Amino acid sequence: MTIHQFLRLILLWVCLPHFCSPEITFRRTSVPQQRILGARVSRSDGKILHRQKRGWMWNQFFLLEEYTGSDYQYVGKLHSDQDKGDGSLKYILSGDGAGTLFIIDEKTGDIHATRRIDREEKAFYTLRAQAINRRTLRPVEPESEFVIKIHDINDNEPTFPEEIYTASVPEMSVVGTSVVQVTATDADDPSYGNSARVIYSILQGQPYFSVEPETGIIRTALPNMNRENREQYQVVIQAKDMGGQMGGLSGTTTVNITLTDVNDNPPRFPQNTIHLRVLESSPVGTAVGSVKATDADTGKNAEVEYRIIDGDGTDMFDIITEKDTQEGIITVKKPLDYESRRLYTLKVEAENTHVDPRFYYLGPFKDTTIVKISIEDVDEPPVFSRSSYLFEVHEDIEVGTIIGTVMARDPDAASSPIRFSLDRHTDLDRIFNIHSGNGSLYTSKPLDRELSQWHNLTVIAAETNNPKEMTRVAVFVRILDVNDNAPQFAVFYDTFVCEKARPGQLIQTISAVDKDDPLGGQKFFFSLAAVNPNFTVQDNEDNTARILTRKNGFNRHEISTYLLPVVISDNDYPIQSSTGTLTIRVCACDSQGNMQSCSAEAQLLPAGLSTGALIAILLCIVILLVIVVLFAALKRQRKKEPLILSKEDIRDNIVSYNDEGGGEEDTQAFDIGTLRNPAAMEEKKLRRDIMPEALFIPRRTPTAPDNTDVRDFIAERLKEHDLDPTAPPYDSLATYAYEGNDSVAESLSSLESGTTEGDQNYDYLREWGPRFNKLAEMYGGGDSDKDS
Repeated sequence: MTIHQFLRLILLWVCLPHFCSPEITFRRTSVPQQRILGARVSRSDGKILHRQKRGWMWNQFFLLEEYTGSDYQYVGKLHSDQDKGDGSLKYILSGDGAGTLFIIDEKTGDIHATRRIDREEKAFYTLRAQAINRRTLRPVEPESEFVIKIHDINDNEPTFPEEIYTASVPEMSVVGTSVVQVTATDADDPSYGNSARVIYSILQGQPYFSVEPETGIIRTALPNMNRENREQYQVVIQAKDMGGQMGGLSGTTTVNITLTDVNDNPPRFPQNTIHLRVLESSPVGTAVGSVKATDADTGKNAEVEYRIIDGDGTDMFDIITEKDTQEGIITVKKPLDYESRRLYTLKVEAENTHVDPRFYYLGPFKDTTIVKISIEDVDEPPVFSRSSYLFEVHEDIEVGTIIGTVMARDPDAASSPIRFSLDRHTDLDRIFNIHSGNGSLYTSKPLDRELSQWHNLTVIAAETNNPKEMTRVAVFVRILDVNDNAPQFAVFYDTFVCEKARPGQLIQTISAVDKDDPLGGQKFFFSLAAVNPNFTVQDNEDNTARILTRKNGFNRHEISTYLLPVVISDNDYPIQSSTGTLTIRVCACDSQGNMQSCSAEAQLLPAGLSTGALIAILLCIVILLVIVVLFAALKRQRKKEPLILSKEDIRDNIVSYNDEGGGEEDTQAFDIGTLRNPAAMEEKKLRRDIMPEALFIPRRTPTAPDNTDVRDFIAERLKEHDLDPTAPPYDSLATYAYEGNDSVAESLSSLESGTTEGDQNYDYLREWGPRFNKLAEMYGGGDSDKDS
């Protein structure tokens, strides 16, 4: 225990006078006095209940916390007036901490605390005491309750809930502006002494901030603190108990204070004059460059709006504020021309969009700069005098006639010569052409409005010195109509007249069409090429005419068809006319004028096919029969003679099979699966080199297993055919798609032999089996024949 703590304990002990006599004696009165604590009529028996006054009195015990002695701390003494000091009574203690924290001497009634007690854990303890006869174990006093109250000492320092606080205050705030409040708590008893009375003070952060001692509110202490000069401050606050007096306990906390931004700085351009360059060919909307005014503020307080307020280029350029970068982007507003003007001057202003009225006195919150834009020359393409051209020409003009002229110039100062050409994709028929030097457009083929009334051409103008610089223009050529087409019948007319027709009877109404399109509209006139005794034409004067009969009755057996030439003419200049011929058939009609039959043979032949049709059908049948007979005869004569007619007919024979293999890439020529599966081969499959007259039934051989090697399979088949007496010795070529080893007989061809025919020895052919006997006979006796 320190001297400081010891002095505090002595001071507290002096201040508690009742601690000097902790013994409490409980005395029983000589004459029992009864005290009516309350009277209540029972609902059951109506008796009045009485309570007898106890014979001993109880007071509170007081105990100082944080006892540091080596012995048990004495709390107090219980004593009954029935205690004669002979040890016949026994004191019993129960309740909070009885037997563990608090123990009692059962003979003397002395109560002790077994360990240090912390008031902050529990401020008081409630216990019950009783005195009993040690021999009879009967209580000599009624059980009663008492309280042990723990007196506080200053053993807890003030603590802050947060070790580090974060706060902010606007810059340029007035003195005394509240920043934040910090509060410390003390676990000591606030109702006893000054142990829990906390006083705040500032240890670090002066002279910028101050703190109220009683409340812990931190306030600004200096005027016009500027965030741009310093933004972060660290303040240390101390909380001390005992009212801040000497000897009190203390705790500290740190407060990080940030000055927030206000709009107290205007935007500023870093330069008074800014130079930019742009090509004259830049299209409208092209970004020329950017300007930027700096603002020491942040966030919305630094937002700037740009605009052009003066200059000779206000109608040629525009400025856009880029929100993300806070830059002013200058763009092209109208097309530029280096030859017209080469320099523009703009006056650009930047102004804050959020101005705080409290700081108007620091303004104005805007700034200006001069922007000079130089226009740079580029090699521009030619420029036509018009955006498009329209030429009108009559369709009857001669080939080579000029229909119009397009004009273009080089806008550059060099004024390069221009060369004109036609885009042939717009004139695939090459009807037009153009003079490359002067741009005159003329025809190269006759025009026809009826084929195409409009021609949409594209003319290209390119610089002679730099052909890559070119410009296109649309030229529309309208072909004007000329009356160069005669009118014709609108449709083909199938006209007939009834045999019993009367004079003046209408048999057909005709109309005409004309490919021309005169301005006043079409007007046609109808007339007969010559006077006709049978029919006449009556013009309706509405571009139609009626065909009428002139005689009474017609005979189709005499004349079945009439040809009527009709002249159709227009009224345009020059007048065009044509003659159309109507074919009029004479038909038999019913009483209502409906056609029944128009053919003269219809009455003689029965219904069905005509004689000519029957003859044609019979002729076709005969021709087909002759073809079938000839084909059968040719097929019957086709017999394949054997290569060797007889044994005596010994001569060289060259047989051309015209069957060439496809090589290694030909996978369709032969299926290797056939070699492994002979059962899949077609039965009665004929040889390709001959057509045998008699077919021999092939012998069945056992099927080779799937894993049989192709070489073994071929060897078995070769042996089988060598031993087959029915197999003729015909030469044949079979491709098995298996090369195998070299033959022991080597090559049989005389073309590959290095020796002459006389040096060859063919005796080994007899060793090859019966199939080679014929060859052995043919070549084996060659020497004897030659000698003879």
